[in-house]
Order: sequence, then C-alpha cells, then structure tokens
Amino acid sequence: MARIIIAGSTEQSREQLSRLLASSGHPVFRICSNAGELRRALNETEDGLLILAGRMADCRPDDLVWDYGDRVHILLIAREPVLEECESPEIFRLALPVSGQTVIGSVEMLTQMHRMRMPKRTGADKQIVEQAKELLMRRHGISEAEAHRTLQRFAMDHGMKMTEYAEKIIRSLG
Repeated sequence: MARIIIAGSTEQSREQLSRLLASSGHPVFRICSNAGELRRALNETEDGLLILAGRMADCRPDDLVWDYGDRVHILLIAREPVLEECESPEIFRLALPVSGQTVIGSVEMLTQMHRMRMPKRTGADKQIVEQAKELLMRRHGISEAEAHRTLQRFAMDHGMKMTEYAEKIIRSLG
C-alpha cells in the first residue's frame, strides 16, 4: 500500500484530511506543516502519495514533482488560483470546495495507479534486502528501520536499486 503523507499550511486542513482518510481505511504515514518536515518524510519513504492541502509558503508543488515525481504521486487540493500556479501536468488537482467522497475517490485512484507503477520486489530481492539489513543491524547496532533507511538513502544517492546496494553490503560485510 502506498504511504500517504499529508502536508498543508493550516492545522485544520491537515487534521480534516487525516480524519477523512483514516475513516475510509487509508492510514496516514506522516502529517507535515512545513517544507523541512515534508522533505524528511518524503526521504524516509521509498514511494507513496502526497496530499497537499492548499499552498505552503515554503514549498512549491512543481519543485516537489521535480525532486520526487518519479516515486510519489502528488494530489493538490486548493482554490482555483493556487491550482493555476502549478505548471506540472504530473500534479493531480482538486478544486475547493470539494466533497469528502471526491477526495477519497481521488486517493483510491492514485493508490491504484501507484500499485500499477511500482515494480514488485521478488521473493529473492526481499530476502537479499533483509539479509543486508540484518548485517547492518548487527555490525552497527542500529534498528531495522534505521538499517532500511540507510540502504534506501545510499541507493537513492548513488542511483542504484536497493537490491543492488544490498548485494554490495552482503559481499563486503558477509
């Protein structure tokens, strides 16, 4: 399932979206109030769905598409003038006012698109990643989540698949 991140400038809009999604069976991974939090959350997740509630003062949706568009679907829910500022055709838009059903329908459509887009890891790939995480955990005394982020971060920084980097770890530490 796609990890859902909610970001917006007002506490009310973030909470409203979070409650709506939770009541419809869509767990929220993170709720962010500024660009720093948002970018940290996006870096923590391999893929997912970002829902932007209105304009954020320190972050443009087009910049997010440029930085994360290959692994995150972006849904912008805002008034018409804000929607018109976005140039990227990769940003999905909903104009306010909008019903809860429309938001849920859009989220379900984007999560389905996400499932179709993301390559599935084979059992062997998963096993390689798990083995590398175990080696990192034992060697450096870190948690499973930290080992996962370490693998993920290095793979992203070097333009590699996580499995490729995991194989390197196994060869060097195993």
